[in-house]
Amino acid sequence: MNGGMISFILGSVLKVESALLLFPCIVAVFYKESAGYWFLCTAVLSFVLGYLLSRKKPHNTVFYLKEGCVTTAMSWIVISLVGCLPFYLSGEIPSFTDALFETISGFTTTGASILSDVECLSQSILFWRSFSHWIGGMGVLVFLLAIIPLSGGSHMNLMRAESPGPSVGKLVPKVRATARILYMIYFGMTIVQLIFLLLGKMPFLEALMITFGTAGTGGFGVRNSSIGGYSPYIQWVVAIFMILFGVNFNAYYFILLKRFRQAFDMEEIKGYFLIIAAASAMIFVNIYDKTMTAADTLRHVVFQVGSLMTSTGYSTVDFDLWPSASKVVLIIIMFIGACAGSTGGGIKVSRVIMMLKSVKRELNAYLHPKSVRTIKMEGKALNQGAISSVAVYFITFTLIFAASFLLVSLEGRDLTTNFTAVLTTMNNMGPGLADVGPSRNFGELSVLSKYVLMFDMLAGRLELFPMLVLFHPVLWKETWAGSKRKRRRSRREKRAAAK
Repeated sequence: MNGGMISFILGSVLKVESALLLFPCIVAVFYKESAGYWFLCTAVLSFVLGYLLSRKKPHNTVFYLKEGCVTTAMSWIVISLVGCLPFYLSGEIPSFTDALFETISGFTTTGASILSDVECLSQSILFWRSFSHWIGGMGVLVFLLAIIPLSGGSHMNLMRAESPGPSVGKLVPKVRATARILYMIYFGMTIVQLIFLLLGKMPFLEALMITFGTAGTGGFGVRNSSIGGYSPYIQWVVAIFMILFGVNFNAYYFILLKRFRQAFDMEEIKGYFLIIAAASAMIFVNIYDKTMTAADTLRHVVFQVGSLMTSTGYSTVDFDLWPSASKVVLIIIMFIGACAGSTGGGIKVSRVIMMLKSVKRELNAYLHPKSVRTIKMEGKALNQGAISSVAVYFITFTLIFAASFLLVSLEGRDLTTNFTAVLTTMNNMGPGLADVGPSRNFGELSVLSKYVLMFDMLAGRLELFPMLVLFHPVLWKETWAGSKRKRRRSRREKRAAAK
């Protein structure tokens, strides 16, 4: 275990976070809010801790997937612990557990909130709350990959541990260049959406915060009605950009290179838009009546399908009041989620396609036992390892879901609340149904339930395994053994020097 490099990257993450904490300070100064003092104090603390951890860069900068998973998981835990301090110290979220829940929900782009009245928060707190979505959407480590020089395959091991999807590829030969391209696309799309919202006469700060929530597919609103209180134009803009941010960013790279056929022929993207269209059509037919025009019904349906498919979690209506058939469709698309390589959550469309193709192959094997069929994605044959990894992901997801569901159920709430609370946090969705529906929040849950759901949010954002690695006893056994060997070597060197 390359502990020195892990410490160095954790320190770099904290220094980046200290710089990011200065942005809400600027907002606080502009609005003359006292919360800015706590942001500044937290920024200083973050920088000092980061400096202490990264002041000495280790000679060995190579580390492998094991270290990549540990570094990624610990980085997200550390930025959440530091990021929650302004909420707690300012007193605007007086409970540390609630402050941590809100922060983890922000960084993991879940959007599940413990707050019942967001409009009473100061502007700087609201800004940091929404800004955390934008930071977590692409991933803070992906940003670091663009600036930290590592050796060998270390860049790729970090990217594999943090990036969403069954597989992670490079857009260009160098991983650092890939990270830069991804952030350029991310930043560019953010600016475009901000311009569209400003054209709809939305106040600048509100437009910026809503854009952060859309780009990161997070869903923290700045009004108690989420997006319901804005004009139809703004609702359409947000709906369209939520769907666009749920697309695999590789497609945008191909579009920039004018390789349009390669971009639009991606199997996952076709499936993604097909699911959105089919879900929207089914819900529209199910809920349409004469009390609302067809245009308004279509807008609300497309908005909610896009919001939950991409794991954003914004809402324009209380979809918990929709008929059961519509809610079942919404639950299904919550499981599926967005595309791999996007800022969206969920199981991912590519995994669903791969599993459906695996089922089809097995059925064909029963009918034609001697036939040999390969599973292809994007015209390329998948090896058995890739198919097995998807199956293992589904099994692991199911086990964690079942365990979390059981623990949350100890609180004694109804089945729908418990089920959708776990579903929305593991898939980084935001609101669920019943007591955690769009008109309610997670604030009334017990402390145990909140910590279970916090783990689920982190595990869901990091594709399960980086978080699970932290709990593997072999990891800590090897770390302890390595530490003992290092101490023995140090003592031998001291004795040799004394002689």
